[in-house]
Amino acid sequence: MSRVIAIDGPSGAGKSSVSRIVGKKLGFLHVDSGALYRIMTWQALVRKVDTDNPDEVAAFAPTVEIECRPENGAIAYYVGGEPPGDRIRTPEINAHASQVATVKAVRDKITALLRDMTRFGNLVVEGRDITTAVFPDSPARFYLTASAEARARRRQKEEVEKGIANQSAAAVKASLLARDAIDSTRKYAPLRKADGAIEIDSSDLTLEQVVDIVVEKVNEAFN
Repeated sequence: MSRVIAIDGPSGAGKSSVSRIVGKKLGFLHVDSGALYRIMTWQALVRKVDTDNPDEVAAFAPTVEIECRPENGAIAYYVGGEPPGDRIRTPEINAHASQVATVKAVRDKITALLRDMTRFGNLVVEGRDITTAVFPDSPARFYLTASAEARARRRQKEEVEKGIANQSAAAVKASLLARDAIDSTRKYAPLRKADGAIEIDSSDLTLEQVVDIVVEKVNEAFN
């Protein structure tokens, strides 16, 4: 039986960085569930789907084929035989992803993909409904959070490093807060701290400190 470390939290809370390092330390495959929603959004935009129309998005969802492969300590995604790369990390994708993610057909499709990944081995899965809807029975569940200011700084730094930044710090913060509002109020699998999940506020913690806390608690949960 595969073990799953489930990590939820809002954008910029440090989920990706923490999950990647924890995965390397413990030998778990890193799974970025958010990339799956970004792929769905990317494909919707490519196919001219109206992302503000839930019925249109729901009808489109089953037509997207995503291949999942374990590679270099993580689950890699392919569409049409190619990795999407930074095409799913743009401000345009950010602006439409929340609408796409509210559609039940999209969430059901991605939840099924995530659960099927346990066939590859132990996983550390990050997202917004991993602890509540995808793997609610995992004994190792975490909710990472941070102040809006800290999260905005991290997200802008990430965009600058990837060469895709064209937003001010204020615009990045506004985008994050708007995403928070949509994610926490959507009808299906809203973002929330699961009962029993361990909450970690990373606003004033280093990445290494957060990783150490997670690893310690994971070892306790599985031993």
